[in-house]
Amino acid sequence: MAKGEIVERVVTYVVKSIVDDPESVEVTMVENGPDEMVAEVRTAKPDMGRVIGRRGRVAKAIRAAAGAAGEEEGISAGVEFLD
Repeated sequence: MAKGEIVERVVTYVVKSIVDDPESVEVTMVENGPDEMVAEVRTAKPDMGRVIGRRGRVAKAIRAAAGAAGEEEGISAGVEFLD
């Protein structure tokens, strides 16, 4: 299993569950160090607000889920939301 695969699956599943256009969701894993991965999330423009949520609450929850998945893999995991 590739490093960050669990994180990628979790983030992809959660984001696709939230948006109106799941086909447009792209999650790219980027290595930031030996034990650090960042999931870069791209969605359709109208869905980005839904993914971030009011005061960033949804984004915070997605980051928490990614962090937990990263711990499962023994890595540090973060999430960035890109336009």
